Amino acid sequence: MNKVNNALYKTTIQVGAGFIKRTTWYFVNILFFKNTLNVLAPLNIFLLKLFGAKLGKGVVIKPGVNIKYPWKLRIGNHVWIGEAVWIDNLSEVTIGDSVTLSQGALLLTGSHDHTKQSFDFISRPITLEEGVWIAAKAVVFGGVTCYSHSILGINSVAENNLQAYTIYKGSPAVPVIQRVIS
Repeated sequence: MNKVNNALYKTTIQVGAGFIKRTTWYFVNILFFKNTLNVLAPLNIFLLKLFGAKLGKGVVIKPGVNIKYPWKLRIGNHVWIGEAVWIDNLSEVTIGDSVTLSQGALLLTGSHDHTKQSFDFISRPITLEEGVWIAAKAVVFGGVTCYSHSILGINSVAENNLQAYTIYKGSPAVPVIQRVIS
């Protein structure tokens, strides 16, 4: 039986920015985003755009948010990002209009290939379509699309796509009920 050998580890991640931009963003992220005392939402929007994020109108970003790479982030109109959300976007993350990311939600694009002895790093994009709600402390893995108006319940884990107008709960998340909006 083969064993994992971290000495063979490989990654093909394309960061998409040079050392100076990455380092500058690291400090901006700590000072203005992860800092729970910062309540200057308009400044945060400006800084995200300055570093290459594409943002629509009416975006709300609460204090304590952690964003890995803003240049790999697309956010639609009227999106609400709650306290302590972590967008670990080593790949593209696309967030549609009227999406809610509740407190402590995690969008995690990166993982490892557990089938290889080299335990290679892999990263895949995440797409949250219009009206999606990712509830508190829920996790969305790379490669997942949450289709229109789907909901991922509190502390649930989405390893596969979420179908439109469906509420999912659990780890791994399973469909539990249809979402009806009146």
